[in-house]
Amino acid sequence: MASVNSNFDRATNPVDMAETIASVHNWPFERSTDDELTLNVEGSLTDYHVSLNWRDDLEALHLACAFEMKVPEARISEVYRLIALVNEQLWIGHFDIWPQDGLLLFRHGLMLNQAELTVEQCEALIASGLEASESYYEAFQYVVWAGKSAREALTSTMFQTAGQA
Repeated sequence: MASVNSNFDRATNPVDMAETIASVHNWPFERSTDDELTLNVEGSLTDYHVSLNWRDDLEALHLACAFEMKVPEARISEVYRLIALVNEQLWIGHFDIWPQDGLLLFRHGLMLNQAELTVEQCEALIASGLEASESYYEAFQYVVWAGKSAREALTSTMFQTAGQA
């Protein structure tokens, strides 16, 4: 499919904007290449390792938000069940496991399609990973360390209180 604007020149590298946002929030970061940024963000339950990668050929900014929880082989099947239940609830992004090291992470990609990335879009991308990870961290912990079933873990951790105390 031919593009109407095939000679688009991007004014800025989207990873530069993510670096600026990290600086504003005082998040420690490392810039390994022009197209990759890794940040460490302190959450309320654990620390998150956020990786942002720019793919020029896809015009997409990819976010991976991992937390320190390796899944033991004995719990992998139940964690996959939990991932399926959690991913059904998400509108954007998804949870996944890197099979080579059993690391849990949230992933999401933002396609720019010849548009410039705004600060708001970049902040929302990072926030989506952090919010999803914070929301479901305890459920993953219940399955991995407490030996709960996926459904039990989700039910135990995803309740909302009503009213005021």
